Amino acid sequence: MKHVVILADGEFPRHRISLDILKNAQCVVCCDGAADKLLRFGREPDWIVGDLDSVSPETRERFSDRAVKFFEQETNDLAKSFRFCLERKLAVSAIIGAAGAREDHFLGNLGQFAEAAVNFPGCCFYTDTGYFTCFCGQGSFDAPVGSQVSIFSFDPAAKLNSSGLKYPLCDLPLKWWYSGTLNEVEKTPFTLEVDRNTPILLFFKY
Repeated sequence: MKHVVILADGEFPRHRISLDILKNAQCVVCCDGAADKLLRFGREPDWIVGDLDSVSPETRERFSDRAVKFFEQETNDLAKSFRFCLERKLAVSAIIGAAGAREDHFLGNLGQFAEAAVNFPGCCFYTDTGYFTCFCGQGSFDAPVGSQVSIFSFDPAAKLNSSGLKYPLCDLPLKWWYSGTLNEVEKTPFTLEVDRNTPILLFFKY
């Protein structure tokens, strides 16, 4: 099974971790206009997915055999790329280029990632300052002792428990997105558990 990197059409990554992931990817699925950015980076897209309204006509024609158009407008191009990979049984390991450019798109992309991550275990959403991962139920995470982790819940009533964190979560609902920010790893691996089937986002700074 190929491990896929989805390149979104946000701000192109600058951090070496994201750039190395992009260079070494077995397969890159580009969200629409991200294909032009990937070409400027020096790599060809393996697939171009979306409504194909932002990719240049030259690129769309050149890679017409790799372009997959979705006609519905209810979801964004990242969601369409997740669906494409799921239908083709492609294992998505990384999302890159989904931050920056516009904050509303960034928040929407985070939501799409949280919704889709259950289908792609181990998938991470990379930015230029760190990365997000997601879990449902319970999870165990390796991170350096003393490093910061921020925790975000999509359900303000969901109660979380933790072990290995400096500020323990004991049946604690994270009612606001700021409620779980800037915790600290005290023991690795640390664990988290949530009492209902809702996605929990974690952010780790590089």
